[in-house]
Amino acid sequence: MTAGAIVRAVAEGRHSAADIAEATIAAIEHREPDVQAFDYFDAGLLRAQAAAIDSAGSRGPLAGVTVGVKDVIATHDMPTAHNTRRYEGVRPGVDAACVDTLRAAGALIVGKTVTTEFAAGQRGGKTRNPHDPTRTPGGSSSGSAAAVAAGMCAVALGTQTGGSTIRPASFNGIFGWKPTWNVISREGLKVYSLTCDTLGLYARDIGDLELLADVFDLDAAPTPDSLEGLRIALCRTPVWDATEPAMRDALGRGATFLRGQGAQVVELELPSIFNDLHAAHSIILAREGRSAFLNEVRRCPDLHPQFLDMVGNARQITPDQARWAYAHADTCRAAFDEIAQGFDAVMTPSACGEAPVGLDYTGDATMNSMWTLLQVPVVSAPGLTGPNGMPLGLSFVTRRYADRTALAIAGLATQAILEG
Repeated sequence: MTAGAIVRAVAEGRHSAADIAEATIAAIEHREPDVQAFDYFDAGLLRAQAAAIDSAGSRGPLAGVTVGVKDVIATHDMPTAHNTRRYEGVRPGVDAACVDTLRAAGALIVGKTVTTEFAAGQRGGKTRNPHDPTRTPGGSSSGSAAAVAAGMCAVALGTQTGGSTIRPASFNGIFGWKPTWNVISREGLKVYSLTCDTLGLYARDIGDLELLADVFDLDAAPTPDSLEGLRIALCRTPVWDATEPAMRDALGRGATFLRGQGAQVVELELPSIFNDLHAAHSIILAREGRSAFLNEVRRCPDLHPQFLDMVGNARQITPDQARWAYAHADTCRAAFDEIAQGFDAVMTPSACGEAPVGLDYTGDATMNSMWTLLQVPVVSAPGLTGPNGMPLGLSFVTRRYADRTALAIAGLATQAILEG
């Protein structure tokens, strides 16, 4: 069941939260052996949460909605292990702000979903893509995306510092939303890059993400109910060469479907200043990761060499390079705000192509990093597939704080694709 369907069923008395919990437990028992999306799941704890909701005098707007939580997000009653040895079994004793908000709204926290180590690398990908278990579900929010795609929870929380929400959404054929930076508190999430770290959200239905936007009290913004007359920019971005033929074809097909619904789709070539955004993102992540993981490396020198190199500044990034990267990002953010005023949304690839075969590599985040650094909202819309029958997502980007517009247009785009 989608989050919206659960809310209606519980509110109308057709199902209790306990019913939803039992159905969720059954779904996990059926799908989890193949998908392996969870690092921690306790059926008894889920039943206890449901019982508390059913016995409450008043229920919140998410009563009974099942939520998977990426295992770099703190939960008071479950371990938060970051997929690393040092934190195995560690219970922080408090909820992250986003989890706290969801519980206050009546949500059921199903369990902790698989992440790569500290949500900052490739190591730790046991989760399999529900569409093809030989392929990655993407990362670092591997388990969250796969759990939603497999129907083991209605919605799930991930994070994005590069492409860790949008790329898995594309690979798993679901909606993925990276909100405007800092519109949802990231208190209680493992820090990698304060400039880029953003909570991510997954759902199979766009209405569920709109429901979450209400719960997290996002800003009002235009929410069109039709593509007719909308002005959509088709942006291949300066890193277009990283895309595979399947994604190039998908972007073209997406434009055709949108035009068929009356949208005006126009080519957007970003000014040359955007050509260096990918490099700026890389410098900022390396610089901020150096301080974020210093204590981890000092305490656990057997961490993956990636973290040792980051802390040791193996790339020899200088303060001048860091200053340039921050200044360049600021310049591009201001420039994109001006450019985006001329469009209802920008359409761009959510990933380089279909999910790669194998579990050791979670895929290329090249198509995502510039949007993350720009701190704009991005919503990946499903509906298209590639030559191997695997999902391909298209991203819809708007100006900062226009998240609700991006959500609405992504939903309309998927509807147009499915109808086309």
